[in-house]
Amino acid sequence: MDTIKVSTTQHVDIEYDVAGLGERIAARLIDMAIFILLYFLGIIFMAILADAGMGEIGIIVMLIIFGALYVFYDLISELFFNGQSVGKRAMKIKVISLDGAQPSLGQYLLRWTFRIVDFLLTSGLGALISVAVTTKKQRIGDIVANTTLIKTTPRTGLSAVAFKPSAENYEPHFQEVDLLNDRDIGLVHEVLSNYSKSGNSLLIYQLANKMKNHLNIEIPEGMDELNFLHTIVKDYNAITARDTN
Repeated sequence: MDTIKVSTTQHVDIEYDVAGLGERIAARLIDMAIFILLYFLGIIFMAILADAGMGEIGIIVMLIIFGALYVFYDLISELFFNGQSVGKRAMKIKVISLDGAQPSLGQYLLRWTFRIVDFLLTSGLGALISVAVTTKKQRIGDIVANTTLIKTTPRTGLSAVAFKPSAENYEPHFQEVDLLNDRDIGLVHEVLSNYSKSGNSLLIYQLANKMKNHLNIEIPEGMDELNFLHTIVKDYNAITARDTN
């Protein structure tokens, strides 16, 4: 499975799976279904306007509105909803730059403009073939814009592993962890999971140092960086569970 590395705010690289052809097609079908529904609703609305004696003007206005929505839907959705349309959100995929950063306005514009080639001029065949044969599953617009789609679902079950309940009698070592949030703890778990697979201790040292500085605490004598991160997770789980009870 091809992956894209995304650099977090703590400057730790996390890998995400590239979205496959099936997920792209499913997302597009969902978006198309929305427009089919809008089309039928528009017909009903125009019939109501016709009965009210505003048929011709109403039809022109509705066609303009529907056409504008259809043409600019993907661009506006991706710009304002973090690289996702309704279909992409339903399939848990999103647009991202190949360098792992959020795409720029220029990149969004490029991939949107090349929809003419991907879907209009080639009836979707250009996009289908391009996604099927490219390493990063890119349609032509993605290749030009240097973007692709990734899965937003965590590769490991963070909800099942990162947020395990602590024992009732567990006493947190670091009360300062209440400055963290679920996303921070998810990051810690992801790094710990990557370490267990790759043995790359550099990420452990980097993240432990950043957590130490962020929380303004020192790692106790006799506790190494790996145990420190495990303790951070357990302390957060204990304090969060206590606050919700």
